[in-house]
Amino acid sequence: MIKIKILLLITLLSSIVYANDDRPPIAYDFLAKKEVRQFVNMMVKKHNFKRSYITSVLKQAKLDRDTLARYTGKYKVGSTNGSWERYKAHVLDPISLAKAKKFKKAYYKTLKRAEKTYKVDMDYIVGFMGVESKFGEYTGDYSVLDALATLAFHPNRMKKFFKNEFKHLFLLSREKGYKVTKLQGSFAGAMGCVQQVPSVARKHRSDFNGDGVTNPWDLVDCIGSIAKFMHKKGWQKGLPVASATNFKGKRFKAAKTSRKKLKTLKSIKRLGIYPTQTFYGKKAYLLKTRNTTHDDVWVGSKNFRVLVRYNNATTYAMAIHLVAEHVKDR
Repeated sequence: MIKIKILLLITLLSSIVYANDDRPPIAYDFLAKKEVRQFVNMMVKKHNFKRSYITSVLKQAKLDRDTLARYTGKYKVGSTNGSWERYKAHVLDPISLAKAKKFKKAYYKTLKRAEKTYKVDMDYIVGFMGVESKFGEYTGDYSVLDALATLAFHPNRMKKFFKNEFKHLFLLSREKGYKVTKLQGSFAGAMGCVQQVPSVARKHRSDFNGDGVTNPWDLVDCIGSIAKFMHKKGWQKGLPVASATNFKGKRFKAAKTSRKKLKTLKSIKRLGIYPTQTFYGKKAYLLKTRNTTHDDVWVGSKNFRVLVRYNNATTYAMAIHLVAEHVKDR
């Protein structure tokens, strides 16, 4: 990753609509490509893999046309309109919210331990788990090998990122004893109940259940992993994450919104935008989510920035926030 500060840059529902291709993966000679052979040489020389092992795995990799189509499609004008409604329909529906409350109740002691150990807020751990995999129910059925090999060695807008992840796939598999050809995950190669790409799985893994194994498919380990991530990225326990505002117009164009650059709260208020919920601090992120006919405008704290460090999308982070709000004090 260019040193992309990754942490899942991929959304369950992209706020921008791109093409997809439902045709199944097909046989493909990856080793016929010069850059693949160069990759093999690098893994042998720099990371001490056996050439026969890497080439054997690559001979089993298939071209995943569906995965590739998701990262080569062109932006469609107006495609973000309604993206917030589409996202909410998948992760903030009544069934999902009921599961969130049930999960919090079932894992309360573990969540409380994570909260105390890492000085984070348990409700946001619940939010992460719900948005990422519906509490471990949906962890992906794509071949991680096929997805990452395809994206690492075919032109697409995130090729450099995925080439780095392909390297980490081999490193992770060696460390954990995984059989690369058997791993399943998302179309972007993310695995487990908090959907981590290989580099993130290596960096933020946690043995929170104390069984001597870090398992990205184990719910307790995932609770520890997310809490660890939040702590490392600067989570401030008890700090309000976001607030809706009084904006009632159609499209918000009065100022540029950003999930990366803070504005003074005074400058936001000068636009006529005021938080309608508990929110404090001198600075905030000015945010918006796009419905079909109008925008919702929000303000976010530094904790909101932590959420988008895991997945760089406002809709994603806002969904986590709303799940957390729903289960708070329940």
